[in-house]
Amino acid sequence: MGSQYGLIFNLERCIGCEACTVACKIENNFITDTIQVKTLNTINKDTPTGSFLQGNLRMEFQPHTCNHCEDPPCVEACSFNALIQRDDGIVVLNQDNCTGCQTCVTACPYGAIHFNKDSNIAEKCNLCSHRIDQGLEPFCVICCEGQAIYFGDWNTPQGKFAVKDRKDELYVRNPEFNTKPKIKYLPLKKPRGL
Repeated sequence: MGSQYGLIFNLERCIGCEACTVACKIENNFITDTIQVKTLNTINKDTPTGSFLQGNLRMEFQPHTCNHCEDPPCVEACSFNALIQRDDGIVVLNQDNCTGCQTCVTACPYGAIHFNKDSNIAEKCNLCSHRIDQGLEPFCVICCEGQAIYFGDWNTPQGKFAVKDRKDELYVRNPEFNTKPKIKYLPLKKPRGL
C-alpha cells in the first residue's frame, strides 16, 4: 500500500503563535484573509481551561485545516473535477477547474474550504503537495515555533509522527462525520491532581 500523508497537531506544544497561519499564507500566495491553517478553538482564538484558584489555569489552542479525509465529501460534491484525491491521500484543489459554484464549500462539514470573492474560486489547504512532491515537508511544519506540527505517512509512521507512547490518545475533529480525517490531534496532558 502506498503512502497516506497527514499531520499530527501536538496540542501540548502549540502556543497559538499563528506561525502556521502566516506560513500558509506566504507559501500559497494568498492575498486575502482566507488563510488555510488557523489556530483557534470554536469562535475564539484561545480558550482558557482549568481554574486560577485551583492553580491549573492554562490556555488551549487548536489549529484547524483541511482534514484530507479518507472519504472526502468535497471531492464527491465537485462536478467539475476541481477537487481530487491523490493516490497519497492528499485532497487538492485545481483552481483552473474551479467554476466558483461553492458546492465544495457547502459539502465540507469542517468549514475547511473557503470561497475567495475576489478571484471567484475556492481555496483550501493542499498540504503543500508541491513541497511533498519535492521531498519536503509542508511549510507550516517547518515554520511552527513550538514544533507542534508533525508530518508523516500514516502507513509507515516514523520519528515524532509515530507518537508511540501516546498513539491511543490521538483524536480527530468531529468523528461523527465519518470522513476518516488524516489530520489528527494529540491532546493536552491533564495536569496533576485532576
